[in-house]
Amino acid sequence: MIQVTIDGKKYEYPENCSYYEIAKDFEKTMDAPIVLVKVDGRLRELHKQLKKDCELEFVTTKDEIGHKTYQRSLSLLLVKAVYHVGGYDKIRHVMLHFSAGSGFFYTVDGDITLNQEFLDEVKAYMHEQVEKAVPIYKRSVDTHEARERFRLHGMTDKDRLFRYRRVSRVNLYSLGDFEDYYYGFMTYDTSYLKYFDLYLYDDGFVLQMPEKKAPETVPAANLSPKVFQVQRESERWGEQMGISTVADLNERITKGNIQQMMLIAEALQEQKIAKIAEQIAERKQVKFVLIAGPSSSGKTTFCNRLSIQLSAHGLTPHPISLDNYYVNRVDTPRDENGDYDFECLEALDIELLNRDMTALLNGERVELPYFNFKTGKREYKGNFIQMKETDVLVLEGIHGLNEKLTWSLPSESKFRIYISALTQINVDEHNRIPTTDGRLIRRMVRDSRTRATSAKETIAMWPSVRRGEDRNIFPNQEKADVMFNSALVYELSVLKLYAEPLLFQIEEGEPEYQEAKRLLKFLDYFVGVPIEDIPKNSILREFVGEAALMYERLLCGICDLGMDNREVCDMIINCLMFRF
Repeated sequence: MIQVTIDGKKYEYPENCSYYEIAKDFEKTMDAPIVLVKVDGRLRELHKQLKKDCELEFVTTKDEIGHKTYQRSLSLLLVKAVYHVGGYDKIRHVMLHFSAGSGFFYTVDGDITLNQEFLDEVKAYMHEQVEKAVPIYKRSVDTHEARERFRLHGMTDKDRLFRYRRVSRVNLYSLGDFEDYYYGFMTYDTSYLKYFDLYLYDDGFVLQMPEKKAPETVPAANLSPKVFQVQRESERWGEQMGISTVADLNERITKGNIQQMMLIAEALQEQKIAKIAEQIAERKQVKFVLIAGPSSSGKTTFCNRLSIQLSAHGLTPHPISLDNYYVNRVDTPRDENGDYDFECLEALDIELLNRDMTALLNGERVELPYFNFKTGKREYKGNFIQMKETDVLVLEGIHGLNEKLTWSLPSESKFRIYISALTQINVDEHNRIPTTDGRLIRRMVRDSRTRATSAKETIAMWPSVRRGEDRNIFPNQEKADVMFNSALVYELSVLKLYAEPLLFQIEEGEPEYQEAKRLLKFLDYFVGVPIEDIPKNSILREFVGEAALMYERLLCGICDLGMDNREVCDMIINCLMFRF
């Protein structure tokens, strides 16, 4: 018999007993279904077998990894169901595009009519498979064999993907007669996949799934229309460049066309920023541009680039970080654990902010505060400002879209912008790149460079950051007048070169090791790109370096020029895009 330690208690099980059998003994003690286990800290699927004495920890659908396992397994079941109902001879592609609220957005390319009747048939078949508890089998095959099988099944995206991977073997998952590749673990069988719904949306449909906090409840449709539209716009940008998957990107890199693609990607973003600036300029009453977005979305660089475009429209922008309105650290509210809660709205001096902004709106001269993060205290350093007719204040911070932040300011004086890094490409047609992964990698690289923070520390604090975003940012995103996607189609190929050494520093046995291992596996899909060809005004520079000082100097220069010289401003902007 083999000794298994669970929650400090010792149990005995026979050798080669599956983790599924052990999980069954404890499922009634858990508040959510067990989908994976950690064996001495290492993740394992339930079909794996017990080989030696170990410490066992259960992973449920309430855990982040368990929740993603549920989503991934349900996606496999969905794709099989679409092919089954539509017919393998009629369906050419089932494409997972991106997350949509609590679900995933899909389109189907084939000789079928995508309507509610079709979705109802797909849904009925999926429920049949759930009732039958069909096993999800996993097998490891040689990469060459895997590519041959992908070609046989018409999965050319996967064939091309593995052309660039350095692994010798590939894990394939099968559900009945359907076989596919998925990035990550799966549930033991289909009986775990009870909770879902399907509904038509735009030119496709949404697979609605439970949220992590309530894994056995399917929420009502909660898709954000504005976020959806900016994601579709970003996809069109990718299609315009001929890049929809990682394989497309890798091919462009290896064929030596990366510089042109970079310039096109940057130009598309600059066009968008210029259009936003034009909208602001047309609204003559706008005096406050409010910018909000989650961590590592590129708010600072966007704020600077927007300010330059506003200058080109004859306005005088004044970028202001809302961080300077933090209350003194000793007055900062604390969270449920007794730690300072720097991300709650009350961490800002709302009264002072509204008093200063109202005074500026009334034409008064105001001295703006500066928050010293080393001392944890507010300071004043003679930064006086008095608004003229052409002046616009550009306020950047996580609470920018919260009406409670700027309650005293007239609505017509405010223009609201939501910015996030919404990934433009997928690993392949059935494996998406989570937006949060892109932002985490961005933050990891930046924190290491600017704050001497290790990847281990960044990963450890990330759940807290995400909770703050869920409370303070995402509920307000639909209040935005405009949304902007700061993700660049090529950025993960650049960040890979910075992130991998940081992730390799995390030792096996540390709590953050599994996440580091997952991210390393993810980054292995990408062919690396050196930093040299990245334009100096790129949002990506906020994370890899060489951006802030250039903007500071440039904005000062523009202010000295005077805004009557539109031609000079245009020349500077063009230089930023193509000369630096």
